Amino acid sequence: MDIDISKIKFDEKGLVPAIVQEESGQVLMLAYMNEESLQKTIETGYTHFFSRSRQTLWKKGETSGNVQQVKALYYDCDGDTLLVKVHQTGVACHTGSYSCFSGRRLDKNENLPAVVDQPEKENLPLVLYELYSVIKDRQRHPVEGSYTNYLFIKGQDKILKKVGEEAVETIIASKNDNKNDIVYEMGDLWYHCLVLLAWHGITPEELFAELMNRRKGGSYHKFTGKTGERPND
Repeated sequence: MDIDISKIKFDEKGLVPAIVQEESGQVLMLAYMNEESLQKTIETGYTHFFSRSRQTLWKKGETSGNVQQVKALYYDCDGDTLLVKVHQTGVACHTGSYSCFSGRRLDKNENLPAVVDQPEKENLPLVLYELYSVIKDRQRHPVEGSYTNYLFIKGQDKILKKVGEEAVETIIASKNDNKNDIVYEMGDLWYHCLVLLAWHGITPEELFAELMNRRKGGSYHKFTGKTGERPND
């Protein structure tokens, strides 16, 4: 990554605000960089910031694993603000939300277009990342009374049993042709599948990558083709 830091105008405290944006366009967070953290970001390819409260350099995701791989760095027309486009692993917000701005709308103007509150289809998988992040957080930092903690305490056999039970309940809902029940039971099934992934230390990204590889490689024939066929798509 090559960038001329001399183009950046740091403020009187030696800082510059950095807007962090996911590749999909989702704004994730705002943080501050000084020259050292910017240089570290450039050298490593992962975001580093300067904490104004702790007065220290920090790498995003160093303890949580929710790192941000830098894809592109931009500066505005005045050179006093950075735009960092990243590939986000896990979630960006310490609260467990994918974005620091998720669900925090300040205005209540009902005259604004309703589409403002509607997530774009390509961003819908973000809820899986958010849920997975909460599951991993419960795994690392147990919370008394948490059902997720209960599953981890009981262990793999209990988790597998729940996956099986939810799969059966999904099948029953489907056989009953009840759309609401199908959605509800499938939600339970997906949740327990995420818990199982977390148990094995597997991220949703790894699962998505597997599905994408199958799609690109045309290996979905066993799912989408008729018997004996091997379609290109």
